[in-house]
Amino acid sequence: MRKQYVLIGLMALMIQFAQAQFTLDGEFRPRAEYRNGFGSIIPDAAEPGFSTATRVRLNTGYNTEAYKFYLSIQDVFTWGENRQIRVVDDNNSFAIFEAWADINLGSGWSTKLGRQSISYDDQRIMGGLDWAQQGRNHDAALIKYKKDKFVLDFGFAFNQDFDNMPANVSGFTNVGNEYTENPGFFSYKAMQYVYAKQNWGSFSGSLLALNNVFQNFDVVAGERVYAGSGVSSLQTLGTHLDYKSGAFGAAANAFIQTGERVNMVSVKGAYLVGLDLTYKASPKVGLGAGIEIISGNDGGAGETGAFFPLYGTNHKFNGFMDYFYVGNHANSIGLVDIHVSANFKLSETSSLMVKALNFSGEQDLPSGENALGTEVDIVFKKAFKGYALVAGYSQMFASDGMYELKNVSKSAAADVQNWGWVMLVIKPKFIN
Repeated sequence: MRKQYVLIGLMALMIQFAQAQFTLDGEFRPRAEYRNGFGSIIPDAAEPGFSTATRVRLNTGYNTEAYKFYLSIQDVFTWGENRQIRVVDDNNSFAIFEAWADINLGSGWSTKLGRQSISYDDQRIMGGLDWAQQGRNHDAALIKYKKDKFVLDFGFAFNQDFDNMPANVSGFTNVGNEYTENPGFFSYKAMQYVYAKQNWGSFSGSLLALNNVFQNFDVVAGERVYAGSGVSSLQTLGTHLDYKSGAFGAAANAFIQTGERVNMVSVKGAYLVGLDLTYKASPKVGLGAGIEIISGNDGGAGETGAFFPLYGTNHKFNGFMDYFYVGNHANSIGLVDIHVSANFKLSETSSLMVKALNFSGEQDLPSGENALGTEVDIVFKKAFKGYALVAGYSQMFASDGMYELKNVSKSAAADVQNWGWVMLVIKPKFIN
């Protein structure tokens, strides 16, 4: 009963501030997926997978002249992952997705502290990864400046977990700074960056200078050992340019990486360049075409020339089937992605997108093969009163190089590699 009284008290407090500065909204987003080659080539002997996962969020905000406060809690669960009478703590998907305060410092300056989603430009290097049910966040401190059409951000993060730190030589566990979380997916020990953007109306340009520090480790008897392993630092620098004039639009990315990956793997000559053109042929038809080139690994032992787009919304790029740079392809042959698309406005509440992408390696595979294949993506959206329905279908037409890259022989692979999904999106605004 005590919990019920607390909840009633919280709701009463929410209503008290509802007139102006308090907001309360939510999200309910179940998505069912049929996976028959999503992420990689599926062998003919394997059975396609089908599952439904749901993201539930409750978001609160409170704004004053001095500061803004925001809290977002979420749970992500796959239907059927828990038994009927649930065991306490049988999964850890419930989490605080965002919890931050943005403090007004005056004269255009502010500081944003806490767990937050960091997203810039087209989300190529830093993005919220909203497609993934869990999303992406950072525990960071930002110093921000904004005046007219100019934006300047400084970002800082230092990650630590004393609870999981191994004891040092003196037997103490809460000293030192080894970061023992899994370094997969470029999880960093520390991060610093500067982001600047200027908008001139039809043209805008931004610069990003990002430094990530990774905890090195040794492997002893199959176990990771962190003490005394040191750190590696990777630098990513580049620009995003955007131009729009009438029905025509153009966007370009150019980034380089240098420094070291985890365990002092030297990064030399790594780059990403991309250009996308759009044209609104009519009020109901939009066309697009583009190319992206991402460098691959041409180095020897202890070094690489492969670029990785780090903390971007990578599902948005290089095909929706996630064959590249979504937990994979991190130190491989790179990518050349040439694509065309068409967007159709079917009605005031519905649209259809069709996109075709041709993939090849920036480097050759060991066999000398370069062509990887062609993917076709189709996405349909329909808005209803208070909710939306989104559905998609994708199919990969693999070339010989793709079978080699994914280590599945053509004879053993399923004849059809495809993926289909349907998603319901409800975002209620309880207090606005």
